[in-house]
Amino acid sequence: MAQVRSWAGLDVHARSVLAVTIDGASGEMRTRRLPGATSDVVAFCASLPGPTKVAYEAGPTGYGLARALHAAGIGCVVAAPGKIERPAQDRVKTDQRDGERVLRLLMIDGLHAVRVPSCEEEALRDLVRAREALRGDLMRGRQRLSKLLLRHDVIYEDTASAWTARHRVWLRKLDLGGGAQLTLLDYLHAIDAMVIRRNALQTAIGELVPGSPWAQPVARLRCLRGIDTLSAVGLCAEVGDFDRFDKAGRLMSYLGLVPSENSSGETRRQGDHEDRLTSRPPAAGRGRLALPQATRPRQGAAAPPSRPTRARPHDRLAGPTAPAPRLAAPGW
Repeated sequence: MAQVRSWAGLDVHARSVLAVTIDGASGEMRTRRLPGATSDVVAFCASLPGPTKVAYEAGPTGYGLARALHAAGIGCVVAAPGKIERPAQDRVKTDQRDGERVLRLLMIDGLHAVRVPSCEEEALRDLVRAREALRGDLMRGRQRLSKLLLRHDVIYEDTASAWTARHRVWLRKLDLGGGAQLTLLDYLHAIDAMVIRRNALQTAIGELVPGSPWAQPVARLRCLRGIDTLSAVGLCAEVGDFDRFDKAGRLMSYLGLVPSENSSGETRRQGDHEDRLTSRPPAAGRGRLALPQATRPRQGAAAPPSRPTRARPHDRLAGPTAPAPRLAAPGW
C-alpha cells in the first residue's frame, strides 16, 4: 500500500462540514469550512495531494459520504463515536477540536472503524427500524387508551382476549360522554391507523425477502426455535454480513448477549450474585462465556477438597453442631 500523503479529519453536519487536514510531507495543518453537499466534500478531498485518507464520526448523516469517497478511490474510515477516547477534564467541544481529535487518532490508527453497509442493506435496515418504531408507537397508543378507561373506572373483564376483534367491538360500544368520549375516539382512530401501517410494513418485508440477497440467511435463521421471518430479517438487517464474525463469541458480544462481570479485589460480582474468589490460578482458555465444568475423580484417586461456603441463615439457626446440608448436583 502506498504511503499516505494527506490526512483529513471531518466534522460532518447537515449543512456544513469542517475539514482539518495535515500534509504528510510538510506537517502543515489547515482548516476549511465546506458546504454540506457530498459532492463538494468529495471534490475537496480529491484535490488534496494523494494518496489521501479521510475519517469522520458516524452520525445521522448516514454512510453516503463514505461510499462516495470509496468510489472516488479515497480511503475513508467511519469511526464509532462511543469508542473515541476523550479526557475527563476536556469540557470544550467545538467543531475544530472534534476534527483535530479524529485526525490525530486517524494518523496513529486509533479509531474503531464501523462497517459501512451497502445501499440495499441500509434500505432494508430503515424498513425494519420503521416497523419496529411503529410497533412501539402502537404499544404506547394502546397504553394511553387503557389508562384513559382506567381513570373512568371502565375495566375490560376478559383480559385474555384484549386487543382482539371482540375487544374492539366492546370499545366501540363505550360512551364516556363529553371530552372523554372524543379522546376515546381519537385514540381508537390512531390505533386503527397504526395497525394498518404495521400490517402494510410487515407485508412489504415478507415480499421483499424472497428476491433479496438475504433469502438464504433468513431461511437458515428460521430453522432456529423462536425465530420467524420478522426476527430473522431484523437480525440480517442489523448484523449485515455474518462472515465478518469468525467466532460465535464475537457475534454474541456484538448482539449484547455476553454476561457482565465486575471483579475487584477478592470479590466477583456477576449479575445479582457475589461470591469469593479462590486462590487457584485461572484455567487456560477459559473465557467470559465459559462455565466451570464438574470433573469426575479417577477411580482410586482422592476426592478434591470442597470449597468453603459461607454459612446460610438456616445453618446458623440450626446450631454449630448441625451438619451443613448437601446440595444435590443438578441433572443437566
